[in-house]
Amino acid sequence: MLLPDKHIRIAESLLGLGTFVLEALRTPRTMDELWATLQRDVNDGTYPAHQTLENLVLSIDVLFAMGAVEMSDSGALQRCN
Repeated sequence: MLLPDKHIRIAESLLGLGTFVLEALRTPRTMDELWATLQRDVNDGTYPAHQTLENLVLSIDVLFAMGAVEMSDSGALQRCN
């Protein structure tokens, strides 16, 4: 489920969810804020696939391993420059 394939749409993959996270991290945010943003976007149809909290955490783990996100001094997540 990391990458999309024949049976998994990009929005259902962790890679697709990672793009949502990077877009949401234009300003540093906490996990609670990211989760609330994702739930709002799923409910209003902006994000086209249901995702779980576990998938959100896994996508952040993937982004952290790639060096795309980091923790700020205040404990929020932020994009790496």
